[in-house]
Amino acid sequence: MKKLVSSLLLTCALGVLIVPSSRGEDAKEVAVIKTNKGEMVAEFWPDVAPKTVENFKKLASKGFYDGTAFHRVIKGFMIQGGDPLTKDDSKQARWGTGDPGYKIDAEFNAKSHVRGVLSMARSQDVNSAGSQFFVCHDKATFLDGKYTGFGKLIKGDDVLEKINSTATDGNDRPLEKVVVESIKIVPAASVK
Repeated sequence: MKKLVSSLLLTCALGVLIVPSSRGEDAKEVAVIKTNKGEMVAEFWPDVAPKTVENFKKLASKGFYDGTAFHRVIKGFMIQGGDPLTKDDSKQARWGTGDPGYKIDAEFNAKSHVRGVLSMARSQDVNSAGSQFFVCHDKATFLDGKYTGFGKLIKGDDVLEKINSTATDGNDRPLEKVVVESIKIVPAASVK
């Protein structure tokens, strides 16, 4: 007990307080991704991509993703969204280039890119992710160690299938807009 108290005093003196969580599973949060094609629920992997998870949660909690679209759909590969420019149809020529006004560093990890995995989209620069993300429709292990996987669908595989089956043009853009109505961060225990 004495060691724990002195450890807490030291961390308090350093301005950091680490309090062990007794909530366990109750403390876990998930993302409820509501689209015009249905709802998907994703768990997070904060153990391997803590900054990426925190960034996604922060943006979702501010309503950043609400009204955006899955602007890129490649059948059998992935669906991509999270670009704020997709809220405005007059900016279609620039879809895929939007971000929150900053970039985050990559957090490559050992999680494999398989069906349902959420991962950060980026440009050639490995540290260029911001808000855009994709959901793997199939196994894409060639992305492992090159893109930051940060979660996985635990519900809504049928919705992923529906979105990935959407007709697209020659630029992989859905002919019928797939809208992200909202992304809510909620306790995992609240999702059935």
